[in-house]
Amino acid sequence: MTDYDIKVFAMGGTIDKDIYSYDHSSYIVNEPRAPKILEAANVSARIVIESLVKKDSLDLDDQDRALLNGKIRGEPCPRIVVTHGTDTVTKSAQALDGISGKTIVFTGAMLPGRFVDSDAAFNMGGAIIAAQTLPPGLYLIMHGRVLDPLTVKKDRLKSLFLQDNKD
Repeated sequence: MTDYDIKVFAMGGTIDKDIYSYDHSSYIVNEPRAPKILEAANVSARIVIESLVKKDSLDLDDQDRALLNGKIRGEPCPRIVVTHGTDTVTKSAQALDGISGKTIVFTGAMLPGRFVDSDAAFNMGGAIIAAQTLPPGLYLIMHGRVLDPLTVKKDRLKSLFLQDNKD
């Protein structure tokens, strides 16, 4: 047992994009947004956040996924949330397939968490609740839905995830 309820591993992605880079003409990944989101929502669950990498998910590699896998396997808390970029979240979920006895919930955002109209806070809240209530397994929480990250597909035109043969 641990003295906290949930462990959050931050892997970067749009949810953590914060600073605009004129050199790259885009926002860049900065510190995890999760602490600000949870503080603003006055979340009372005991949560520990650990930043593993600060990358756009398109830049994640097998070494980053191995790091996440090792951290989750070694984590004594059975309730895990992973904040992650949406472009390769399914690939990272596949790298965790086979871990048993833990509820592992991925989430992210289609817009940077710092934006007022971002889905980041809503998705993060859903992930925190899911980690506490769902049975052990792999999940993706996006758009108010519990999705299977091993079979879900991202629809870039609609800016949402679609579950096979259900959408």
